[in-house]
Amino acid sequence: MKYRLLGRTGVWVSEISLGAMTFGGKDHPVFHNLGALGQEEADRIVGTALDAGINFVDTADIYADGESEEMLGRAIGQRRRDVVLATKLFAPVGPGPNDQGLSRLHVMRALEDSLRRLRTDYIDLYQIHNYDRLTPLEETLSALDDAVRQGKVRYIGCSNLAAWQVSKALGISALHDQARFVSNQIQYSPATRDVERELVPLAEDAGLSLTVWQPLLGGFLTGKFDRGGVTTEQDSRRARNGFDFVPFDEEKGFKVLDVLRTVAARHEVSPARVAIAWLLAQRAVTSVIVGARKLEQLTDNIAASDLTLTEQDLAELDEAGRPPVAYPNWIQEWSAQGRTPAGSLA
Repeated sequence: MKYRLLGRTGVWVSEISLGAMTFGGKDHPVFHNLGALGQEEADRIVGTALDAGINFVDTADIYADGESEEMLGRAIGQRRRDVVLATKLFAPVGPGPNDQGLSRLHVMRALEDSLRRLRTDYIDLYQIHNYDRLTPLEETLSALDDAVRQGKVRYIGCSNLAAWQVSKALGISALHDQARFVSNQIQYSPATRDVERELVPLAEDAGLSLTVWQPLLGGFLTGKFDRGGVTTEQDSRRARNGFDFVPFDEEKGFKVLDVLRTVAARHEVSPARVAIAWLLAQRAVTSVIVGARKLEQLTDNIAASDLTLTEQDLAELDEAGRPPVAYPNWIQEWSAQGRTPAGSLA
């Protein structure tokens, strides 16, 4: 396993991280389709991941209404010091009007509840799971800074925010000398590359780590689906859901999948392994989160850390999935062509 620095901290995290969204939820109306693993299965997956060198594990309080956190806490057990533990808050976790969002009231309640469920007295990376249009960022960031100063949280991060929202948050934290986001958890894959327009450049400029969720588009990029919608594995997340949580251009997705299969055959590995290796080769990506229901899926995903794609592989995949350049990016790129004097080494 290889390790990369988490943002501008000195903390090393594994470039493959374990997502715990598949833990629990057997009787949940939504999460029973996402995994519904029992405790014994979760124990095996966590143990296998840690033994393989994974030290970065991610969950959220909304996953199976907190059951994921509870099961993960039990699975980690005495190996807590081996884990950089991340969780998230924002979504509803109860019937009350204040059981959601990013108000100081909910941040403090949610933190205490997550600590209890995870059986720990600190969380290494506490992330806001989305943008709260009702709560000022100043209030949220102040509450998170207090949690850091209290020692209950080591670092803070965000997920699913637009570039301007992340940038505004970083500015507020700098203005008030508060803890700043060190990471941004994003949806990214060889077939869904919207983040390259704004979020990737922002991460590079601000020194943020990018951690990636749904790198395989719910199983679509594993190669188990054909253009007729037929799958070779009815147990895949995409087949169980009956819909795509991440919206994407399916025809473009199949174009990317064709290239993934070609590259995979060249290296004698799975398309899924190639997709993850491609992400690990992209700018600002620190860790790719994999969530498995079966040990063989997990071990195959972990092996992506040892796969080095060639320049030909990367070029072919880039060409297949490259998004159109949006404004103002295209005019800035056009203008930049004349900014370097002839003969310059720049």
